[in-house]
Amino acid sequence: MEPPSGPASRRHVPWSRLLLAVSLLTFWTPPTTAQPTIETVPPLAAEGSDVLLLVRNVSENPLGYGWYRGERVENTQLIASYRVDTNATTNGPVYSRRETLYPNGTLLIRNVTQKDTGSYTLLVTKKDLQTERQTGHLHIHPVLSTPVIISNNSNPREHEDTVVLTCGAETQNTSYMWWINNQSLPNSTRLELSEDKRTLTVFNVTRNDTGPYVCEARNPVSVSRSDPFTLNVVYQLTPESSSDLSVGAIVGIVIGAVAGVALIAALGYFVYTKTISGASDQRDLTEHKSSDHNHSQGYSDSLPAKVDEVEYSSLNFNAQELKNKATSASPSPKDTETIYSEVKKQ
Repeated sequence: MEPPSGPASRRHVPWSRLLLAVSLLTFWTPPTTAQPTIETVPPLAAEGSDVLLLVRNVSENPLGYGWYRGERVENTQLIASYRVDTNATTNGPVYSRRETLYPNGTLLIRNVTQKDTGSYTLLVTKKDLQTERQTGHLHIHPVLSTPVIISNNSNPREHEDTVVLTCGAETQNTSYMWWINNQSLPNSTRLELSEDKRTLTVFNVTRNDTGPYVCEARNPVSVSRSDPFTLNVVYQLTPESSSDLSVGAIVGIVIGAVAGVALIAALGYFVYTKTISGASDQRDLTEHKSSDHNHSQGYSDSLPAKVDEVEYSSLNFNAQELKNKATSASPSPKDTETIYSEVKKQ
């Protein structure tokens, strides 16, 4: 039997063509090897810190490495390249003097800023001139400063005004929390938080809404709390409001009143003591003067003035003369009385 004619012969493919197709497929199909990966160390990078873009699963004996800023391999975005066989590093147009490329392909960026946030692409060139690429992402978080609470109304009126409190400046990837009187926000229809919780609204403020208020800002690398903020709520003092005084205020008033009474009593006692002491001193002085006067009078009675003493001496002398003349007998009592009377007359 003869073989089939023309159409049947087209079902067979020559072996030469099959071998050629297999060879081509083998040449263009890359080997199934692990792709390089990029790991950020530390995973959460804070502004001002040093960050490593650590390379893993790199092919053995590579020819060189190149790091690019962004997701594309473009010479204008080259940071630095390294050639293994010559141990030579070449810096590119976007090199900032803060980058260091190590022989294992790892890239170090020192003192990172928020401007360093973005994509970084690694290109690995193998000795057969084939290349592998991998892109990593770096996000730099700011270190939060102390937030400041800002109010839209510094002196709100009670039952009339609404106050809006804002926590610090707005930053990305930041969450916020609020406290009133060192406690979390109570459930109240007069309190409302914004969607990002950065703004707190107090409707129809009352004197009990004075605070203090504290807000907290938090991001993946830092936490910071504000200083206490107090509202100065303006309200009218009514008879009813006097009963709203706190226990501390009442105790302070009572203590002040007691202290005032004690001070007045002490002052009165001091004045009374001084008055009594003055009267006593005056009486003693009067008695002293009277005693001196009496003593002076007594002394003058017993000791007459100088003239009297002279006269008395003269009398005594005359009496002595009379005594010398009377040799027979002493004078009689009558004579003595007479002499005394005469002295008194003089």
